[in-house]
Amino acid sequence: MKHFFKQLFEYNHYSNQQLADAIYTNGEKISEKTLSLFSHILNAHHIWNSRIEAITPAVGIWEMYNVQDFRYIDQANFEQTLSVIDNIDLQATLDHLKIKGKPAGKNVGEILFHVINHSTYHRAQIATEFRQSGIPPLVTDYIFYERKKA
Repeated sequence: MKHFFKQLFEYNHYSNQQLADAIYTNGEKISEKTLSLFSHILNAHHIWNSRIEAITPAVGIWEMYNVQDFRYIDQANFEQTLSVIDNIDLQATLDHLKIKGKPAGKNVGEILFHVINHSTYHRAQIATEFRQSGIPPLVTDYIFYERKKA
């Protein structure tokens, strides 16, 4: 199972790095909503990593970043997640507080899957933003990533 999650996060990292490059390259064509959504993807990933490791997150869920920082932040999230996968039992239950303060509990594997799903969902929203801005959207489907690797 750990190998599977590593593969998923390698895909997620690759897709985020491609997106960071496309945002940087297209500069002024990029909408504020795109910047907000991508910052949100990075923030949510960081927050879940922090919860799993029982440390206080360094950011809020809607904090905005400079475009130049996207690649670095994604790299840090990726490395932290690989450490989580290597060092934490994926079946362990994580008790945490939701954003609005309500208690919740999920196993680490479910949380990691949520991070992937959440990122994919918002990358699709960014693809729509790209189209509306006249920018060709990236192909970030997992199967295309796997084919490209082969």
